[in-house]
Amino acid sequence: MLAPERRAQITRMIESYGSVRVADLSRLFGVTEETVRRDLEALEKQGVLERTYGGAVGPRGISYESPYQGRAAAQRAEKMAIAAVLADLVGDRETILLDASSTALYVARALRRRQGLTILTNSLAIVNELRGEQKFTVMCTGGTLRTTSLSFVGPHAERALREYHVDKAIISCRGLHIERGLTDSNELEVEMKRLMIGAANEVIAAVDSSKWGYVGFALIGPIQSVHRIVTDSGVDPADADAIRDLGVEVHVVPVPEEAASLDGRSV
Repeated sequence: MLAPERRAQITRMIESYGSVRVADLSRLFGVTEETVRRDLEALEKQGVLERTYGGAVGPRGISYESPYQGRAAAQRAEKMAIAAVLADLVGDRETILLDASSTALYVARALRRRQGLTILTNSLAIVNELRGEQKFTVMCTGGTLRTTSLSFVGPHAERALREYHVDKAIISCRGLHIERGLTDSNELEVEMKRLMIGAANEVIAAVDSSKWGYVGFALIGPIQSVHRIVTDSGVDPADADAIRDLGVEVHVVPVPEEAASLDGRSV
């Protein structure tokens, strides 16, 4: 494939999914990572994207929030691997808080092998996903629906979270940075995540490697506001060790190479 063809496809992927990774593009196109970096550099000069550690994102600013369906499709294999480990960290008959991230939807699916869970969420997608699970008690915060994220936010949703205490909260974020902490794009979403952190005995952050090193618009909390981080093997080992040095557990989940995400879909 010639460089113009690769760059056109990269542009379509950025438009559809909001981000790409160098390693994934290298496998997809059958070229070296250095070739991919040159492609990304050329596209950045054209204003098509902004390069990040290990990849690139769309040039829409830190407050931009991509549509839910695109986020749910991106890094699918990584999110599935992370969700499988998270399901092992949850015990039967526990009470679990799930945020409205696309990663949490994969966690909800993986939790089906557990018994007797009570799941409280502000995610319309998760409520729909689990609506037929008779072995679970599924509770929704209610509130104002944000169609971009399929999440319930606002005073009513926040008031609901203040009334409960749970065994575990499982949240995600747009960015994880060692010094800048956990961040996201929208202040209303961030407030919900903060309340979830405060309502739980244990807080687990499910953050795939594409989000490491990125700093979003609004602060959820410092790294130490969570007890564990579950991520995939695309993360820089030095970064994982640096977070362990802060006293936060980091679980690095292997993702089979043949299943790794390329353009947001597993192969």
